[in-house]
Amino acid sequence: MPIFEYKCTDCEAVYDVLHKGAENPDIVQCPSCESRSYVKKFSSFAASTGSTVSSAPSCESGSCGVPSYGGCASGMCGLG
Repeated sequence: MPIFEYKCTDCEAVYDVLHKGAENPDIVQCPSCESRSYVKKFSSFAASTGSTVSSAPSCESGSCGVPSYGGCASGMCGLG
């Protein structure tokens, strides 16, 4: 079941909607103001592998281990 993220064009609230199989995905209503005026936001997705071990480096020091190529090479602006 896909989860979509929306932004209300009336009150600017951002909210998620879980669309079940046969449910009409075009019927979306803002939980804050009940408006049906919205913009669908681009959302990334995550896949579950069942593993709880994380080998990702910490970004607390400002360096995430992403190589810096200078400028915006490979679309990684500010991540170096």
